[in-house]
Amino acid sequence: MKNIAILGSSGSIGIQTLDFISKTKNMFNVCGLSVNSNIELLKKQIIKFKPAIVSVGTQEDAKVLKLWCKNKRLTIKVFYGIDGLTKVATFNKVDTVLFAIVGAIGIHPLLDAIDNGKNIAIANKEALVTAGHILMKRAKEKNVKILPVDSEHSAIFQCIGQEKKDSIKRIILTASGGPFYKSNKNFSKITVEDALAHPTWKMGKKITIDSATLMNKGLEAIEASVLFDIPIEKIDIAIHPQSIVHSMVEFNDGCVMAQLSNPDMTLPIQYALSYPQRTNCYIKPLDLTEVSKLEFFKPNFKKFKCLEIAYNCAKIGWTMPAVMNGANEIAVKYFLNKQISFDSIPNVITKVITKHKLLKTNDIQKYIDSDNWARLEAEKIINSLDFKKNT
Repeated sequence: MKNIAILGSSGSIGIQTLDFISKTKNMFNVCGLSVNSNIELLKKQIIKFKPAIVSVGTQEDAKVLKLWCKNKRLTIKVFYGIDGLTKVATFNKVDTVLFAIVGAIGIHPLLDAIDNGKNIAIANKEALVTAGHILMKRAKEKNVKILPVDSEHSAIFQCIGQEKKDSIKRIILTASGGPFYKSNKNFSKITVEDALAHPTWKMGKKITIDSATLMNKGLEAIEASVLFDIPIEKIDIAIHPQSIVHSMVEFNDGCVMAQLSNPDMTLPIQYALSYPQRTNCYIKPLDLTEVSKLEFFKPNFKKFKCLEIAYNCAKIGWTMPAVMNGANEIAVKYFLNKQISFDSIPNVITKVITKHKLLKTNDIQKYIDSDNWARLEAEKIINSLDFKKNT
């Protein structure tokens, strides 16, 4: 039985992970959970899975939860904030930590989990985008496995198998295209409701907007480059509306390996948790005769400017992807709050990265500082009079 901690248990990935675990018997034990603010859901998860340690976002919520646990006669350790995330991630009984929190906040808990020898199931792409090369180097030094949970990266991992890196010609990341890849609608007129209407996947709001701008695919390209130590120039993207082929790997001899399944995050989640074994997975079996056709298109980098920005930042490297990621998170937040237009998202990111003074360093704090600087700079730009006049 593997002992699991889940950081971000109230999010889409966390909920689906716990649902999968509840359907298995004697395979996984949930030792730790964390949420930011959804305390009521955490209470239900505590009752069902009986973790030994939990973390919440604020000290106030931690006090409320401690009192609730006392009244329920539950002996659970309750912490809060980044320190709380770290305590859950490094809890001595935990074998594998699933990182399903959103944003660069996961970097320090992730690094601490690696240093404590915990295997990692990673769904927190922002940490890898921000400081991935440092995290992967540390994982190699500590002999820690980092297993991808994103469906695309799980597919690549499975396709590569035991192949040597120098046998890989290129990686082909597939993308659903979101709601706008065929749309002729003026991007300035796209509403929050339009952008949240993803045709295939049910996800959190932030990642859904990233999918609509195709920034999510740019982030995934950087993540793939980091995870598999492949230059960004060897990573291509194919728009695949059916979301049946989750990604492909082309080898030097011309062979292309692909991983296919119905679009359901349960499969990559369970593979990351059960690896190297395969277990029964409770998803609809794939029937290609029912699917009928599989389509693939080239992405339009000019139409989806965020995708172009992500590739350019990846080629520059060092602290530039961290800055891009921080600026994007703020721009998406303001769009979701209906304070800027959809087409302003890449404009904000461009203005921020133009101002950034690149740092070539292996100091992880510099990457976190760059991310924080980008967030503040993005807010400053969005709230400036000049920006407001032009949006």
